[in-house]
Amino acid sequence: MDEQKTNKMASTPMKKLFWKMGLPMIISMVLQALYNVIDSIFVTNMGKQGAIANQALTIAFPIQILIIAVGVGTGVGLNALLSKSLGEKNAEKVNKVAGNGIFLSICLYVIFLLFGIFGSRWFISLFAGENEQVISMGTVYLKICCSLSVGAIGFTVYERFLQSTGKTMLSTIAQILGAITNIILDYIFIYPLKMGVAGAAWATVIGQIISLLTAMIFHYKLNKEINGNPKYIKPELNLIKAIYNIGISAAIMQGLLSVMMAGMNAILGMSKANPIILVGSFGIYYKIQQIVLFSAFGLSNTIISILSFNYGMKNKERINDCIKYGIIDTIIVTLVLTCIFELFAKPISNLFGFTGESTTEIIKICTIALRIASIGYIFMGFSVAVQGILQSIGYALRPLIISLLRLIIFVFPIAYLFTLSNNVANIVWWTLPIAEILTAIISAFILKKSYKEKI
Repeated sequence: MDEQKTNKMASTPMKKLFWKMGLPMIISMVLQALYNVIDSIFVTNMGKQGAIANQALTIAFPIQILIIAVGVGTGVGLNALLSKSLGEKNAEKVNKVAGNGIFLSICLYVIFLLFGIFGSRWFISLFAGENEQVISMGTVYLKICCSLSVGAIGFTVYERFLQSTGKTMLSTIAQILGAITNIILDYIFIYPLKMGVAGAAWATVIGQIISLLTAMIFHYKLNKEINGNPKYIKPELNLIKAIYNIGISAAIMQGLLSVMMAGMNAILGMSKANPIILVGSFGIYYKIQQIVLFSAFGLSNTIISILSFNYGMKNKERINDCIKYGIIDTIIVTLVLTCIFELFAKPISNLFGFTGESTTEIIKICTIALRIASIGYIFMGFSVAVQGILQSIGYALRPLIISLLRLIIFVFPIAYLFTLSNNVANIVWWTLPIAEILTAIISAFILKKSYKEKI
């Protein structure tokens, strides 16, 4: 049967296709963000140790972002190459690309396993100063999350196998099962079993492994477009290079989230305010903000799947529709989330302070941060959508430039200037919307230039 008739990315009306594929991807990405949000909610409500435990998790968080970054970067390259090969009806290449994706996920896991065993304490010590309690908690948490990161890394690969063939609902089901497991185990491990931050880490990695195993079952049982024969798990340098020609910019872009958070932890830690309060507030805010950012990434991934497929088919009408609806839908989603966070900033922040013993001031500052920073979410959504478009049509450097602008180049100097103020806890958060607005303006010019060159 003709591939074009069987693959919905070639024939379904674009407006309908975007929501049909995009909503499951948004849910999947948001659930990924919720792993860390849920851990922080349970940990900050541990009582007297809540604020210190939250600081430990905040310091460890950049490495967790990095794990996601390399997985997502590999997955983006896989997704684009698989979708393009499916559009070209090159079955042999599809199978080899998938096999190389599995090979790469194994290699990446080994790297993080070694870091977890030998590098966890060193990394936490860089940002925890002389606070041995923070160092101890952070080391335990990070060591477990890295050493058992096989679920997080493996899932991003099998998730892309399902997404590239249009089976986004199956990847979402796998993600939901993992998230539910995480929530249940967080409560059991942290409270009845009193395992503290170690319990939060174990709940996270077990949830991720459940998602991986579920996605593997769906792939090997239902994904007929990709041959799962182990003989294809054989490294081919030309395919690995092709995957990372597309995916390396996505990995670096996601990795810059890690650099941004580590940098902000350092800047806020040197300010005139109490570092436990300020860094803790930023850590909670940033994990909440990931819900919006990962929603935008979900639609950006949708753009990559659909646009790469139709770009491979050289269907200009559908290419134009994909760009239009990709931007519009991303702006709609980020606008809705902006309204929610503006209206419910305090109740959302209060989720992290049920006990009130050590987190009252953190919750107050987090509420201020959420209300100020959410002003920039629509602009962030536009920039992330543009990045997805650029990746789909073969650009690697330009999406990276956009990430550098919104996460590093504009953020660090502006944040540092605000920390010189005597009112840093209230005004430093303006760094984030200012950076997003400036980046969105530049992104619009980059998109216009790129469209003329490629389409």
